[in-house]
Amino acid sequence: MGHQHHNHVHADMNNSIQQHSAHRQHQSDHAGHDHRGMIGDFRKRLIVLSVLTIPILALSHMIQMWLGIEFSFPGDSYILFGLATVVFFYGGWPFLRGMAEELQAKSPGMMTLIAMAITVAYLFSSAVVFGFPGQDFFWELATLIDIMLLGHILEMKSVMGASKALELLVNMMPSEAHRLTGETIEDIRLDELQPDDIILIRPGEKIPADGSVVDGESYVNESMLTGESKPVKKEKGTKVIGGSINGNGALRAQVVHTGKDSYLNKVITLVQEAQKTKSQTQNLADRAAKWLTYIALSVGLITLVAWLMAGYGFNFALERMVTVLVISCPHALGVAVPLVVAISTALSAQNGLLIRNRTAFEESRKITTIVFDKTGTLTKGEFGVTRLELTAQNGQPQELLRLAAALEQNSEHPIAVGILRKAKEQQIEIPPAENFHAIVGKGVEAVVEGKNVKVVSPGYLRDRAIPLPENAYVSAAETVVFLLINDYLYGFFALADEIRPEAGSAIAAFKQNNMKVMMATGDNEKVARAVAEQLNLDGYYAEVLPHQKVDIVKNLQQQGEYVAMTGDGINDAPALAQADVGIAVGSGTDVAAETADIILVNSNPMDILNLILFGRATYKKMIQNLLWATGYNVIAIPLAAGVLFSSGILLSPAIGAVLMSISTVIVAVNAQLLRASLKQL
Repeated sequence: MGHQHHNHVHADMNNSIQQHSAHRQHQSDHAGHDHRGMIGDFRKRLIVLSVLTIPILALSHMIQMWLGIEFSFPGDSYILFGLATVVFFYGGWPFLRGMAEELQAKSPGMMTLIAMAITVAYLFSSAVVFGFPGQDFFWELATLIDIMLLGHILEMKSVMGASKALELLVNMMPSEAHRLTGETIEDIRLDELQPDDIILIRPGEKIPADGSVVDGESYVNESMLTGESKPVKKEKGTKVIGGSINGNGALRAQVVHTGKDSYLNKVITLVQEAQKTKSQTQNLADRAAKWLTYIALSVGLITLVAWLMAGYGFNFALERMVTVLVISCPHALGVAVPLVVAISTALSAQNGLLIRNRTAFEESRKITTIVFDKTGTLTKGEFGVTRLELTAQNGQPQELLRLAAALEQNSEHPIAVGILRKAKEQQIEIPPAENFHAIVGKGVEAVVEGKNVKVVSPGYLRDRAIPLPENAYVSAAETVVFLLINDYLYGFFALADEIRPEAGSAIAAFKQNNMKVMMATGDNEKVARAVAEQLNLDGYYAEVLPHQKVDIVKNLQQQGEYVAMTGDGINDAPALAQADVGIAVGSGTDVAAETADIILVNSNPMDILNLILFGRATYKKMIQNLLWATGYNVIAIPLAAGVLFSSGILLSPAIGAVLMSISTVIVAVNAQLLRASLKQL
């Protein structure tokens, strides 16, 4: 998907007048009402028809013959004709109207086939009532329309079930918010919220807008938005997403995005767009449906001519033709792919996978090589203490950390931040530092509790001829700093951009699924090699600038690889656009800014594997459904035409309609099984 399209989507989102999510709710409800209204209408028609079908069956000579009873009275055929006329026009109206729409669009499909079948059946049977030689099959007309209506109801229910997930997303927003003005709390409607408003979120409440916590501490459940199963800790300075559910603590937050600009609304827009976008598989299904229409019409006419030439009566030949037309209605084909699309897109969004390009999602099954940007995906993207070693006898690890944190508490340096984070994790009380000053290019020093304390680089030790501890350098990916008390070496810290705990198992799983894993990083050669060796990667590119990542992807493509690129979506944008499948990772709530085909809310490399496996499962379901829908016709059409007539096997139009409806139901049920395959991931 090109840059233009993304920019266009982005502009659309940003230029739209801010609307509160109730409007989105209204839109979704409106779509739901359309389906619900149609289901209600079809159900009403089906009830009326079921009542009329009973006397039609009772008056039909064919049924009487089968049951071995005889029941007739003067004018019974006209009553039969009258009942059948109501059935044809009232019950068949949705199909007749559908045919008109299809022909107007010059795209004959299912409705054309159904309408033709019932029209031929009705006209032929009516002619019989008024003197044409032969037997009517009003009973088949009635049962056929009954079954068609039932099939449609079941199909629409399945489609509604698929879009329910989208409605669930819409319904995640609360209807009101508690706005704080000083200490005054007022309850306001969501559309009255403005950016920079301060809101109160009580324990257990839904968060009404995207914002930043200004006060309070709590754990928030974001699972419906990001797929993160564990509640996420929120404290001053952290972001909250509208629609997530607050846990046990009260929070005060400053509103950042409302209405149209909120993360949830952007997700809903993306899901709606993705559900509307046709993928290659869907186009294949449409082409198949069109071809099936032409084949059915041709086979129907050939069947009529062949049976007439074989010396059979017109009634018999016509019934065969009608049966061919009835059976070949590619209903199952029409619902086969769209249903899978609707279900997979909505399920993905609930699990933190936002699909922007449906074809890329399906094509993810072809990926042979995956190129990871290192920072933030394979690693945590933050400097952390990986080792903490003592060199002084009787030294205490807590003391080492406490004194180092005292020196680093006022520094913004990544090493300082890493040491302070470790001290906070261990809940160490940090003492004050006096006479603090920097040793240029070598470290920092200060007086803590009367002692002279320094945190320095190995260069400082070399200058003072202090021997480096043997175990100081274990991995090239680590940066090591030393702590001296009164010029005596007390211990040292090894810090690194920590590898994510789940990265190793994710890469092993990629390899099990026959994908090569490469890494492209701006980091130096030493660090890149250390990470690549630790994770057992198939290759790495070090000291790479963002624009050079495009060349890496191009080279791999020229070698015949089907490449997925994963990056943070901002500086990796050109490479994401060049890759066969571009996956923006860890972009969190920034949905609209990428050129990626797929956006992952979390940075977990396991999510990328799940995405690819879910893409495979989705594609498999589509193909299964297509095979089922067309395979059924391949067998049923010849049987309906009477190929096995000599063996006594002949499909009647009513049996054909039953089989066709069963086929549609099977396809719908099979699509719903996608839910189970996502749970297994």
